[in-house]
Amino acid sequence: MSTFNVLEIVLKDILLVINPSREDWAIRNQLIADFRTAVDSVESLRGATVEPFGSFLSNLYTQWGDLDISIELPNGAYISSAGKRHKQTLLGHVLNALRSKGGWRKLQFIPNARVPIIKFESYHPNISCDVSINNLKGQMKSKFLFWISGIDGRFRDLVLLVKEWARAHDINNSKTGTLNSYSLSLLVVFHLQTCRPAILPPLKEIYPGNVADDLIGVRAVVEGQIEETSAANINRFKRDRSRAPNRSSLSELFISFLAKFVDITSRASEQGICPYTGQWVDIDSNMRWMPRTYELFVEDPFEQPENTARGVRSRQLQRISEAFQTTHQRLTSANQDQHSLIDTLVRPQIAQFIRRAPSRNSSAYGRNNSRTYPSVPNVANSPLQFQNDFQNRRPQSRPNTTSQRSAPVQARPNSVTMQRSMYTRPGSSTVQRSVQQATQSQSQRVWRPRSDR
Repeated sequence: MSTFNVLEIVLKDILLVINPSREDWAIRNQLIADFRTAVDSVESLRGATVEPFGSFLSNLYTQWGDLDISIELPNGAYISSAGKRHKQTLLGHVLNALRSKGGWRKLQFIPNARVPIIKFESYHPNISCDVSINNLKGQMKSKFLFWISGIDGRFRDLVLLVKEWARAHDINNSKTGTLNSYSLSLLVVFHLQTCRPAILPPLKEIYPGNVADDLIGVRAVVEGQIEETSAANINRFKRDRSRAPNRSSLSELFISFLAKFVDITSRASEQGICPYTGQWVDIDSNMRWMPRTYELFVEDPFEQPENTARGVRSRQLQRISEAFQTTHQRLTSANQDQHSLIDTLVRPQIAQFIRRAPSRNSSAYGRNNSRTYPSVPNVANSPLQFQNDFQNRRPQSRPNTTSQRSAPVQARPNSVTMQRSMYTRPGSSTVQRSVQQATQSQSQRVWRPRSDR
């Protein structure tokens, strides 16, 4: 078999092991429900809701993935805001409730972080959890990554593979000066924007504004408008028959991903990565990125001009570049077998799971050594559905709604359509949406984007 064929088999073997099962999803749902019970016992958080975000909401988590949770404070129908000191106080109350209730371990309060958080682990299995307050921006970013998965299923597969590879090479830890998981996901987005033919569009073609700036006003209306605009643009992109299809295999995309960033150290001194435009951008020509104080710049397309790679240090950037280089060399070498490829791509404990998996016997292979794969449980919709269920239990009232067709993508009408988008399995051409009309009175604020560059 060719190098690409062997690598394709190995990558799919890895996905079979790291992909979450329905049980993994159910365990996280129960963990969130248990945490919500603890929050409900805090008097100062009466009326607050508990909502997941991060990799669980975006469906980019693995069996061993962490869980991010946001406590959204009540503010009627409007998006809530709170100062850092107030968040610190409330998280202190949550910490006391968790200690009183029990069932958690390694409780840690980090009040002086850029975003104050509580960290803890659950028992059986050990799932690490980060809790913050009013992280609606994080929720929206997670939703966008979930929606992007609906454009092409290879995005999700590639993100899971890249994150496991990065952990295997110890370059997926912002605390030690390497890349966080969000930055890695954006690197995959950027790769699929800049491969030829492109698989993903510049993200400005999905949402032509700055999401973080637009999260002001009536929450249902704001979220609905962002979701509706994005859904319409994603559908338009997927239905564009003039767009040349990219039929690259997963192995080809993985190798070209590594090749794209082998020179990241030298390139990062002059250019930043901009998924919003889908381009490398000269740092000196972009005043929003000045003064240049970071080793690597990966702009957050939903919170411009924030740098998602701001924690990367100089020495660690060199290690990141070396990981790209050495892995690319090994994967393109002619004398690689499945075992050596596995050792290059995953952590030792994951390699053990792969090697002892029952499906790795000879009966799992068909003609010409082509591998047959069991279907992976379809849980892609579940995290978003779970979040919507919690939001629907909000104690405050919502604006009255009636049914209406979606407005034009760029329109900002006085009566704004609210929807809760639920995309089907990644790669599906179907978008399932329930659309409701939120009618605002003249006294209410009409949401309009604050930026539309």
